[in-house]
Amino acid sequence: MKSWWQKSLMIAVAVLTLGAISPNHTLWETILDDKGTQKSHAAANESKDYTYDWVDLSEYYVNGRTVIDSFYQTSEEQAYMKFGSRIGPVIQGQFQTAILPNIQQAIDMHLGSLGAEKLNRLAISEKPAGDYAEKIFHIYDINTKKDEIRFHVRTEKKPQEGYFFNFHYHIAEDNYQKHYALGDIYWSKDTPPKWLS
Repeated sequence: MKSWWQKSLMIAVAVLTLGAISPNHTLWETILDDKGTQKSHAAANESKDYTYDWVDLSEYYVNGRTVIDSFYQTSEEQAYMKFGSRIGPVIQGQFQTAILPNIQQAIDMHLGSLGAEKLNRLAISEKPAGDYAEKIFHIYDINTKKDEIRFHVRTEKKPQEGYFFNFHYHIAEDNYQKHYALGDIYWSKDTPPKWLS
């Protein structure tokens, strides 16, 4: 057919079908095209090959290991918040090498055996105690509000030696009675500043 005749036919069909068959429809390509090449977007999409990548869905679910790893990170943040700008820079090196690995080991030892469901119900307290109070952070059950582990630091003065920071934790199993030692960091013979200062 001639070009003007084809165009007139396409417009008439589009008007009569109220746009259901548009001039870009693949029907026109098969009827009117002598070369057999497809020009419309719909026809071009039919011949594409799709490849699918495997997505590991476990990346999107919170499992026990990721919860414990988040406890590691938050515990370090809470400790430095507790130390403040006056104590933190002085004891940072010793804390990183001697105390923080012990905190992480205590978290592993006491929470590593819990199931993923129980771990997902645990959270870390976000406000360390100031002044001379001991609390660094507590890991607690968000439903019952009961602490599982309490991490503390207290200032001790040893005669003839000076001030030390004693890091320890308590667990719910013995009703928080026993001190589990994490280590000591020497301050100096001078009185240390208050926490959070």
